[in-house]
Parts: sequence; C-alpha cells; structure tokens
Amino acid sequence: MDRVGLIAGNGRFPLIFAQTARAAGIAVVAVAHEGETTPELASSVEAITWIKVGQLERMIGAFRDSGIARAVMAGGIRKAALFEHFEPDERGQRFLARLGSFGDDAILRGLAGELESEGIRIVESTLFLESILTPHGPLTTRSPDAAQWKDIRLGIAVAKAVGQWDVGQSVVIHSGIIVAIEAIEGTDATMRRGRAGAVVVKASKPQQDLRFDVPAVGLETIRTCAEVGIAVLALEAGKTLLLDKDEMLRRAEAAQLAIVGVGESAAA
Repeated sequence: MDRVGLIAGNGRFPLIFAQTARAAGIAVVAVAHEGETTPELASSVEAITWIKVGQLERMIGAFRDSGIARAVMAGGIRKAALFEHFEPDERGQRFLARLGSFGDDAILRGLAGELESEGIRIVESTLFLESILTPHGPLTTRSPDAAQWKDIRLGIAVAKAVGQWDVGQSVVIHSGIIVAIEAIEGTDATMRRGRAGAVVVKASKPQQDLRFDVPAVGLETIRTCAEVGIAVLALEAGKTLLLDKDEMLRRAEAAQLAIVGVGESAAA
C-alpha cells in the first residue's frame, strides 16, 4: 500500500485529509500536535505520534521509522500555541536559531527544507482534495449585490497587500470601511470583530506556498458568520478548501449567507 506522512495541526482539515487518503487506498502515518490536533484523528490513520510544538527530531524520527518519503502539512498551529505548548527539542532549537524570520512563511518553508534534507518530500496538502477547492462563482442561492461586490474587491486588494507582510488571510469590510484584519487571533475571531451585514474576504498571501499553507473554511466558519450576521463570505477560488463542503453550504443557505469564489483579478 502507498503511504504518506501527515503533519497535523488543528481543525478538521487533517481529519478530512486522512479519511480521504484512506478511501483512496493510501496509508497515512501522522505526527500530531498536543493541544492542537483533534484526538479523533487517531482512528483514521495507520499510526500516530503525538509531539509538542517544536519537537522536530521526534517528528522526523517518526516518519523515518515508518519509511515515509513524502508528507503533507494539514491544519494550522495557533500562534498562541507558541506560548502554551512550545517545547522545542535540541534539533528544533537549532532550526529556530538558523531562521532569519519568525513569520509563518519563513517557518513553514524552513520546516519543509529540514524534512527534505532527510529525504521526506513535502507535497501539496490539497493532494486528493481537488473536489473541495473553492470554484469560481456563487456557491449559494444568494449572491452579493453591487455594494457588496465593491467591498469584495476592496477586501481582496487589502488582503493581498497585508499578506505581503505575512500578517493574515482575512479581511472584514462594511460599506467600504475596513472593520477588521486578521492577525494572531485567526479567521473566526477576526470575524467576531465584524458587524451584521459585513463582507468577509479570505485570500492566500501573494508569497504563500500552497504545499503547506492552504486557506480553509468549514462549519465553524459558517457558525461564526451566522452569529455575527455576516452577509457575504468571499473566498479565493482554486486556493481555499471547503471542509465538510455539503453540510457547510447547507448551513450557509439556512443562515442566508452568500458564499462566492473569486479570483485575484476581481480586485482590479
């Protein structure tokens, strides 16, 4: 049986990846992060090793012992975890000492390089998941109106601009006013700083390496949109994963939330 390694972060993405890979006949060997990864993942993989954030040697050792030659990164690590569950081993400390920047992109690219130096190639996290990438156009019955399209275009431009500085992926806009920009708190917390009738835009950073950092939305995103009263959720097409896609869209319809897939060209 073909095998793949899984570096699992938080959210449902790692679980969905593991279940989809297994259905395709691919055995998954996971390295999961304490306090971040759902324990439910254990029942969907061939083997699982639990580590604390920063334990790089244990991660590499788990893959090496299982003969893993390729791996994916699925799910994020909350930046707050760097204060709560951060216990780098000796190799992790050396790795961090070599980094010139501690931004998301620098850390992830550096980690990919470290694994590849051990013969473990990092491949796209969308492997087997093309069917749940956001398509272009409306995904719900309700579509944005003219004013909301204007906010979407502004949101894409702002998201791409701040993304150059490795800040975040989401922007909340209402009537041409930037209400919130994602930083350390994550997308859902950013949306909670919004207001009823607002537009949320989620887009990849210009320099984002989609091997290991794909924007994703899911049931919790829809729940938060409904709680806040968000009117439109605009997602970058082809670069955003729809986790639990069918149920997510059903709940969006019930909440009268418009979801639309847009390209970067919409900001022009």
